[in-house]
Amino acid sequence: MKGPHSGAVRGGRLRFDGWIAGLGTASGTRIVLGHWPRSPFGPFSDVMLERPGGERVLLAPTRRTAEFVAATYVFDTVRVVPVRVRVADRTWRVTAGPLDLRFVTGRRQLLGLLLRAVPGVLAGRPGWCTLTSLPARVLLPGVRTRGSARSGRREWYGARDLRPIHAAWAAYEGDDLGAMAPVSPPVRFGFGSVPRSPALARVTTTVALGRN
Repeated sequence: MKGPHSGAVRGGRLRFDGWIAGLGTASGTRIVLGHWPRSPFGPFSDVMLERPGGERVLLAPTRRTAEFVAATYVFDTVRVVPVRVRVADRTWRVTAGPLDLRFVTGRRQLLGLLLRAVPGVLAGRPGWCTLTSLPARVLLPGVRTRGSARSGRREWYGARDLRPIHAAWAAYEGDDLGAMAPVSPPVRFGFGSVPRSPALARVTTTVALGRN
């Protein structure tokens, strides 16, 4: 399935509460996992990949979530596949169709501790995301906390925690993707990338839908 668009939801603002993990691999494939225990679609997870040649791939668990995500970000290929995430202590295991991924997070560093100190109710507000936009760009080059998306939509990312990813293993269609690497070049799904250094962020994402 290529280039779907969402007609499932119109108008208003939608909130997604969960985690985003971003990492690169020695093969050149960069991976972004979204794990959303709370969302307008119920709990779900999805994976965005950018392959070495520039192909942007979305792996989503249902047609409805695939249509929504693909109407917000830009992909060359969209696949509806089972997506499963299992978390045990600091180890995350992800299976998503052709992708097998495992990564281990480390201890919070200073930025993670500072983000944890911000009340969750405040961190998720679009106004707070706007206020922290410039500091985020300085501290985490490539990261944007607000911006415009496809279909006339706007987004705000409210970070509430940040942990480094210390180790990872990934395979795509049975091929080992190589050792973990920085997210370089930045991914090109939307208006911003994830941090260059592999990391797991706790976030509240707000999406303002365009009115058709």
